[in-house]
Amino acid sequence: MARKEFDIPDIYRSPVIRKVKEANQITDPRKKDLSPTELDFGPLSFLIPRHFGFCYGVENAIDIAYRTVEQNPEKNIYLLSEMIHNPTVNEDLEKKGVKFLFETDGSIRIPFDDLDAEDIVIVPAFGTTLEIQEQLQAKGIDPYQYNTTCPFVEKVWKRGNQLGKKGYSLVVHGKHEHEETRATFSHSADHSAVVVVLNPEEAQILAEIMTEKRPLDDFDTYFGHKSTEGFNPLKDLEHFGVINQTTMLATETQKVMDILKEAARERFGEENVQNHFADTSDTLCYATNENQSATYALADANPDLAVVVGGYNSSNTMHLVEILEHHCPTFHIRDAGEFDSPDRIHHFNQWKKKIMLTENWLPQERNSLKIALTSGASCPDVLVDEVLLKILTFFPKARSVEDVISPFEESAVEE
Repeated sequence: MARKEFDIPDIYRSPVIRKVKEANQITDPRKKDLSPTELDFGPLSFLIPRHFGFCYGVENAIDIAYRTVEQNPEKNIYLLSEMIHNPTVNEDLEKKGVKFLFETDGSIRIPFDDLDAEDIVIVPAFGTTLEIQEQLQAKGIDPYQYNTTCPFVEKVWKRGNQLGKKGYSLVVHGKHEHEETRATFSHSADHSAVVVVLNPEEAQILAEIMTEKRPLDDFDTYFGHKSTEGFNPLKDLEHFGVINQTTMLATETQKVMDILKEAARERFGEENVQNHFADTSDTLCYATNENQSATYALADANPDLAVVVGGYNSSNTMHLVEILEHHCPTFHIRDAGEFDSPDRIHHFNQWKKKIMLTENWLPQERNSLKIALTSGASCPDVLVDEVLLKILTFFPKARSVEDVISPFEESAVEE
């Protein structure tokens, strides 16, 4: 997909990180180098990954949403739910008068009965269900007029539709409560039997049911609440493919595919597996792959600790945290406001599902400290700037930002 230029509000534009990204685009236009950029401030360095922050789908959604608000000052404007999983963006839209119809879990904030045909409803980047589309159409509202659904989410739906036309069932790798997975499930269920698996462990359970190593009743126990009615794994997994929630770990999606393909091989034979298991690796989101690959390279640079900036309900952000926390202490924060002091940080723990307070998060010996700094695909770079600048205030002997960033400005000018 050719890169399109989007109109992003100035409040999201970054004076620091932007210069690093622009310099990297010039020196590595084909994106072959995944090694992080080091910003050396003396007593500490920041390791900045090659790929992070706003992706194509998020920039597209922000462009459409803000343009819609600007062009329709007299109309009621609603978002189905959070446009993206970043509180700064959603709160700014609310300040501009945009209202949300649903919570992220699908519960109703404003009933459709309150809408009329003159109102504008923006579909978020995650997409929406066929059922909601039909409800909007019944109110005289076109759900496609202000549709910010990510093109890569739509690509997953199209691939699923292709398989459905061939009589294939679909296994969706995703979080079944997530807006995107709910939308993908709805679009897929329109033409196929569908089941959602969360991770390779659940894929293994499904594989064992499929190969009759587990009793059929186990399907209802583990998957009955996230599958189409009457789904029979012995029948419906005779021909199937795997599609995913685009923000899941790409390596995990591949593991899910490998586990279920092996089950198909065991059940139907090596010579027949291609007739029963569809290769769907072409549906993996390029931005998710790039960001996760850059994060693995960031971890390989041996940082002393990592700070990941993003919404606390952002799936793609949590996966970046998951990658890094295997290598060093990692803190998921929404913005620079999570620092109480140099020694106290509020951060989200996805495993305990709560915000934690950690003291002495910075090592006591603070010379030559290396901090990995990155963000999720729905996080504006300006929030990363603010985190970087806040941490620098804890190091009074650090070099100035202007001094450290100047080589990146010069490389852009020379080009």
